[in-house]
Amino acid sequence: MKNLRTYGKTPFSVVVIHGGPGAPGHMAPVAWELSPDWGVLEPLQTATSLEGQIQELRAVLIENGDLPVILIGSSWGAMLGFIFSARYPAFVKKLILIGSGVYEEQYAAKIWETRLSRLSEEERREVHSLIEAMNDPAVRDKNMLLARFGKLFTKADAYDPLTLDSEGLEVQYHIYQSVWNDATELRSSGELLELGKQIQCPVVAIHGDYDPHPPEGVQKPLSAVLKSFQFILLNNCGHLPWIEREARGKFYEILKEEL
Repeated sequence: MKNLRTYGKTPFSVVVIHGGPGAPGHMAPVAWELSPDWGVLEPLQTATSLEGQIQELRAVLIENGDLPVILIGSSWGAMLGFIFSARYPAFVKKLILIGSGVYEEQYAAKIWETRLSRLSEEERREVHSLIEAMNDPAVRDKNMLLARFGKLFTKADAYDPLTLDSEGLEVQYHIYQSVWNDATELRSSGELLELGKQIQCPVVAIHGDYDPHPPEGVQKPLSAVLKSFQFILLNNCGHLPWIEREARGKFYEILKEEL
């Protein structure tokens, strides 16, 4: 898989980073929306380790970006942007976190509970069967299983969606498993949050009030470590603001003001 898509014209000063890990493509609608006014890079993460993804992003920015850039990360992409900005502060002019994952382990359990509570009994049974299959070494096509898993949680994560089509490309289970293991270890050890002390640029977090990732799991930890931090809560908004009927317009208004 090619690891980069571009939108608009040079200079490429804005970079959108997708979630997952291993779920490339879902930031395309945001890139298209911004492309009339900004040159936008959409890196597609192909590396199978956290360090690999950090170095892959660095290479993409060196080769294609108008440094320093504005990083816009969604979900896992927000966390990757956070880690990257700490490691390479000279590369990043501003960091925008959209529906970020949480930064301390104590908040993580709430995500799973909230998502399951929003699914039907039949859907909850399907989730558990998908997990069993993904944990079974004998099952080969786990990309398809993870894609279905993602669709169920896209539904659970949304407040009043215009669409549940995330426009993603093929989901990569092996990337998800390997990179997320690295990331959760970093978070549980406290190292993830500690990295925030190395970030030099302004950081803005845009978060939906219906997002199953609890807002306090982003706002409270980051307020304590970042030099310049702003937290914006969107009403009637789930995990992906650009698919939300009520929040989409306000989301893009805020995002464009921050660029």
